[in-house]
Amino acid sequence: MAKISKDMTISAILSVDKAVIPVLMNSGMHCLGCPSAQGETLEEACMHHGINADELETQINDVLAGI
Repeated sequence: MAKISKDMTISAILSVDKAVIPVLMNSGMHCLGCPSAQGETLEEACMHHGINADELETQINDVLAGI
């Protein structure tokens, strides 16, 4: 099973599994294709969007685990 961490870049997370796109979009991250977003870590993107990075990391890993 693939697992992501909040220190991974958005582009690295998207390359793990595209199934995480709805999780990111539903959290308010609508600019996943933006050049700046591609180089940001999940934690940095969460700071910019006012999202709890630990909670989003858990949500993404739950999706990847099939939960």
